[in-house]
Amino acid sequence: MKGRLRSIIGIALSAVLLWWTLRDVSLAVVWGELRKSNLPLLLLAAVGGTLVFPIRALRWRTILQPVADVSFGPLWRSTAIGMMVNNVLPARAGEIARAFALTREAPVPFSSAIASLAVDRVFDAITVLLLASAAMLDPKFPSGATIAGQPISSWAGGTGLIVLVALGGLYSLVFFPAYLVRLFELFSRKVAPSIEERGRQALMSFSDGLSVLRNPKHFMAVLAWAILHWLVNALAFWIGMIAVGIDIPYSAVLFIQALIALGVAVPSAPGFFGLFEKLSVVSLALFGVGAAAATSWAIGFHILSFIPITVI
Repeated sequence: MKGRLRSIIGIALSAVLLWWTLRDVSLAVVWGELRKSNLPLLLLAAVGGTLVFPIRALRWRTILQPVADVSFGPLWRSTAIGMMVNNVLPARAGEIARAFALTREAPVPFSSAIASLAVDRVFDAITVLLLASAAMLDPKFPSGATIAGQPISSWAGGTGLIVLVALGGLYSLVFFPAYLVRLFELFSRKVAPSIEERGRQALMSFSDGLSVLRNPKHFMAVLAWAILHWLVNALAFWIGMIAVGIDIPYSAVLFIQALIALGVAVPSAPGFFGLFEKLSVVSLALFGVGAAAATSWAIGFHILSFIPITVI
């Protein structure tokens, strides 16, 4: 019931945001802007947007190395399946599908696969914030810009704190798993003794999935893959923007991608439609881009990047 309610809320939120985005910019205007765009560049942007998925699979391989040496094939297929499910089902069901698909092809426990994806997402948040912070050092960055009446620095500070708390929680599981298991055993013996052993094994497997955080060399390798992933993703965004006539520096795109990446973490409709478009319009407005051009890029890029990985 909770999952169904979350899906309904997410779909409703996406519908409202899509309506809000198109309230001042009609689809006819969007279509007119896209017809004038550079189609080869738009297609190149879609290629770049698809390339990030095999890069993500390679990063996943590094995360899982302390648990199991998994070849690229199963990781790529599982990643593609997960992204497709995220595109057609709400509530980020693709994360569960991605972990489950891997367990069908590789000797990785489901709980370890889930833990590795938790690490994957925390690295995403760390990386987009690092790149956004670097973007703010550009002299061309609008220092006085606000979002919903709040300075950008306050939003960045709050988001950074959340990421640090999440990372601290993961590290506590890495270095002190015995305490967590002991607390679970005491709790389960009083509430549901039948699940004690299964729960203990699941927690230990989950802790194993976080093993990459124990090794500084592995940590830096995962961070390097994450930086490559998000630099390529921002490049795809930038090429798509050039295609529709949006002229902003690459550093601005690094900041815009952070707002979009962190924003789509909330519940939404399949494929993040509505949420992606509204976040794009709001973030591009910080750099003086009008609603018509911003909406045209958001819809055009979103659809063109949605199709390849879903078909694959």
